[in-house]
Amino acid sequence: MPLSNLPAFAPDLVADLERLGTERVDTPVIQPAEPFLDMAGEDLRRRIFLTESETGKSLCLRPEFTIPVCLRHIETAMGTPRRYAYLGEVFRQRREGANEFYQAGIEDLGETDVARADARAVRDAMTVLENRLPGVTLSVVLGDQSVFEAVVAACGLPAGWQKRLVHAFGNQAQLQRLMADLSSPAPAGVFGPEVERLAILGKLDDEAALIAHIDETMEATGYSTNASRSPADIARRLREKMELANTRLDARTLALLREFLALELSLAEAPAALAAFADKAGLALGEALARFERRVSALREAGADPARIAYRAAFGRPLDYYTGLVFEIAPAGSALVLAGGGRYDRLLTLLGARERIPAVGFSLWLDRIQSLTEAAA
Repeated sequence: MPLSNLPAFAPDLVADLERLGTERVDTPVIQPAEPFLDMAGEDLRRRIFLTESETGKSLCLRPEFTIPVCLRHIETAMGTPRRYAYLGEVFRQRREGANEFYQAGIEDLGETDVARADARAVRDAMTVLENRLPGVTLSVVLGDQSVFEAVVAACGLPAGWQKRLVHAFGNQAQLQRLMADLSSPAPAGVFGPEVERLAILGKLDDEAALIAHIDETMEATGYSTNASRSPADIARRLREKMELANTRLDARTLALLREFLALELSLAEAPAALAAFADKAGLALGEALARFERRVSALREAGADPARIAYRAAFGRPLDYYTGLVFEIAPAGSALVLAGGGRYDRLLTLLGARERIPAVGFSLWLDRIQSLTEAAA
């Protein structure tokens, strides 16, 4: 959306955000590309407009605000807790609609009361949309990646499979493919020729022998370890491939995962349903469920009725940096997402913060809000 098409309600929206106790910030349109390529998620990576600096550094047009706001916070060495609000253009390649459009939102950094901050993010997003869209019934859906991680861990899968499944959270097609792979007999050649050759030689069962073999091979071929992985790193990856290929889900565990992912009900009913699932399955989910229940209580205290919010166990959002709460808000009966957000507790450390900073936030799609406003006029 060109600059001249800034929605007329933008000043009022900025005022709404300021009343929520935020500090307005801006970030450069041109951003370093690496953080987005590493952490933003496959769907967004495909849509980024890339360019280069005169020195060859990879740059991009700002595709979202969370990473730039976090980078700015780190660079300016501001203390926490801190609540930042933003409004500006983002740039993404899209099949339909404009490639540049406006987003606004809040990033809430450093609040140690996680349940309170999560509840505040959901409530604030709902409040801003209700102010801009009077008379429009909103539908809120909520998921929790940390609960899914706890279920996968309690099932006893190897770390490599846990990582793959968690990475696919929110992508139903990919998650179902991985579960199908886990439940199918290993096809011939699944390990790859190099892993199979080493297995035949008996090298994979002895880690020290495997590392020595890789080291000798690299020396003999003149392959430098300075610019690549060490023999120990390569050995660990080869053994992980063998473990991943050898792991298969039994029918009971597969049924448990599918039963969990099928859960969809009112958030008010979700704590009891999750507790019943854990008891029936014999899974130890205590801390994850306690965090979940604290958030539901905090939402009530914040004035957001959990009975109006849907919980879907399989719901996620297509950004790799989320770690817990994820949510989206749309008009009732519509798939048009007006706001979305979640918790990203690992992101600031990955971006260079010296200490762990808990964080949660949400963004608003101003072009979609404007289209609803115009339709109601």
